Amino acid sequence: MGREQGGSAGAIVVAFLLGAVTGAAVALLSAPASGAETRRRIGEKAREGRERATEAARQGREFVDRQRETITTAIERGREAYRQASQKENG
Repeated sequence: MGREQGGSAGAIVVAFLLGAVTGAAVALLSAPASGAETRRRIGEKAREGRERATEAARQGREFVDRQRETITTAIERGREAYRQASQKENG
């Protein structure tokens, strides 16, 4: 279940970033400017988009890692509680 939620959250972030970059590109292409100026702006926006996507991916990985650690800890605690309950019952 956790993987499905992490995957859908990542897909939403990627879709948002792609939409933002596409919108910025359309705005630049429709604005009156010289070809060189338009190319420069597109290059800047592409670099900004790549940096934002990289940062979003990093944050996503950190989130998934934290969730994985939390789940692993919970499972370990559950196993230990089960062992202790079994020992009390049997011993």
